[in-house]
Amino acid sequence: MKRLSGLATAVLMGLWLGGCATTAPPAEPRELVFETPPQVTLETAVALLMERGYVIRHADGKLGRVEAVLARWPGYRVELNVEGEGNTSRVSVSATRGGRPLAPQTLDPLLVDLRSRLGLFL
Repeated sequence: MKRLSGLATAVLMGLWLGGCATTAPPAEPRELVFETPPQVTLETAVALLMERGYVIRHADGKLGRVEAVLARWPGYRVELNVEGEGNTSRVSVSATRGGRPLAPQTLDPLLVDLRSRLGLFL
């Protein structure tokens, strides 16, 4: 009986710890196209994130990538990519909260604010 109890405990412990090892699915990006040069779009997006209290952890202007975090519980992380040429930028943004992906539509206020700061109106 004692041996069975020890085996059951080991199995339950393994299942419990195995649950900790699962990863959340990747965040689905929200994408928009702006009629502004990619560099201007990227710089404006970085300034907007900083004004909203995000800390820029990584940024690469040549690759058009930015990773920003908000050190407020449960922890927000935003990944922003800007691609394009000439006067057209394709912006892709995704976010997680507490390590779990946020629904793409929750990023709409950020993108609307970015559009406004770029001087683009509907």
